[in-house]
Amino acid sequence: MAVEKGEESNMYDLIYSLKTLTEARNLLLRMEGAQKYYRECYENQARSSRKHQANVKIARLYVSHFIQVLNMSVLRQEIKKTHKEFYGLPVDNYSVPDLTSEAAIVEWGRKIINGEQKRTAMGGLPIYNPTIAKVKVRYDIFIQGYEMQKNLQAITNRSLEDIASMRKAADEIILDIWNQVEQEFEHVQPNEERLNKCREYGVVYYYRSSEKLPQKAV
Repeated sequence: MAVEKGEESNMYDLIYSLKTLTEARNLLLRMEGAQKYYRECYENQARSSRKHQANVKIARLYVSHFIQVLNMSVLRQEIKKTHKEFYGLPVDNYSVPDLTSEAAIVEWGRKIINGEQKRTAMGGLPIYNPTIAKVKVRYDIFIQGYEMQKNLQAITNRSLEDIASMRKAADEIILDIWNQVEQEFEHVQPNEERLNKCREYGVVYYYRSSEKLPQKAV
């Protein structure tokens, strides 16, 4: 509001300094640009996230299903119990690890892919339905999206930090404008008229609970 009011005034009517107006205008342009860039980053992240969540669900399903089939193969004595160690799975526990988080899918997907490769390299028969090849395809798609989401989140966070880094300068300019505007109108009476003139420049006042609000004419 102060910038708009300043730009409407000519050089002689400007009630705060031209230096302040220039600084305020430049910072406002930078902050508006930064805000626009942040919104674009956030929207890109949100769009990518919707697509990524579908891949998360499928990857979680394949990893979970593979571990269940592995455990059943051990129970049927088709695979030695000790071979579960190749996958990082506890020998005497047949429950599926918690795959709620994406980080857990990353960890256990990598473990079962590496574990199946180690076991079959030693002559073990591969697990089918799902095969590790199918699991790996789904896992790789998930990993690509996972890495992309991390990158997009990092870009969004940096854009938000850029906005935050301008706030100190913005606060200093706002205070400078506030002081100059109040000084210009300090002798205007009555008080409500003085406040209204200041409000035209974006200076906002709040009444304390102990103060009476001005009465409006009926």
